[in-house]
Amino acid sequence: MYKSYGKLQVLRGVSVELVKGKVISIIGPNGAGKTTMSKCILGMVLPDSGDIRINGESVLKKHAYRSQIGYMPQIGRYPENMKIRQVIEMIRDIRKEATVDDELIGLYRLEEMYDKKMGALSGGTKQKVSAALAFLFDPQVLILDEPTAGLDPFAAEILKSKILKEKKKGKLILITSHIMSELEEVADEVLCLVDGAIMFYETIADLKAQTQETRLSRAVAKMMNGGAAL
Repeated sequence: MYKSYGKLQVLRGVSVELVKGKVISIIGPNGAGKTTMSKCILGMVLPDSGDIRINGESVLKKHAYRSQIGYMPQIGRYPENMKIRQVIEMIRDIRKEATVDDELIGLYRLEEMYDKKMGALSGGTKQKVSAALAFLFDPQVLILDEPTAGLDPFAAEILKSKILKEKKKGKLILITSHIMSELEEVADEVLCLVDGAIMFYETIADLKAQTQETRLSRAVAKMMNGGAAL
């Protein structure tokens, strides 16, 4: 898959097979192409060349497959005058899905805040709303962009537990994050992008074995440093 914006090449031949039933962390420096890759999967950005397949079928320029994907943006943007209740009801009305997973609504006690306007919420509470919406329709693929950013430690633990629970159901979960300690708790594999290309794609266990490091952050740093000691 290739994608350029003018002369800026953002994705350079990214080719990878992502298997369901795993949590895969997509990491890399700022500007590495992580967000563009996610947006291509979501259909928000069209690659210049290449294909995207879900369950063996090309999804380029198609829309129905998006109902299988739950997306949690790094920063959720909502109409400021709408109440939490109205946002959730609006999304449910648009989707009209029979299967609803409202576990996070309960765990985050959002119903107690239903009448608060989105514009009056803290960043952390907006993140809780974004998380609840991402999981709401029991999607088979989840794309979570810096999901714990702004969450307090207790709320972050709730989300990590939910991620692991959904993985056990056989879902594919993609997480972009800079917090290696949290990734180590939930991820199975690490896909590292640098300058729009895959630098490495390994299981966490293999990364640690190759680098002889016990912490993921040090293992990743050593791999990005060409295997040299830090």
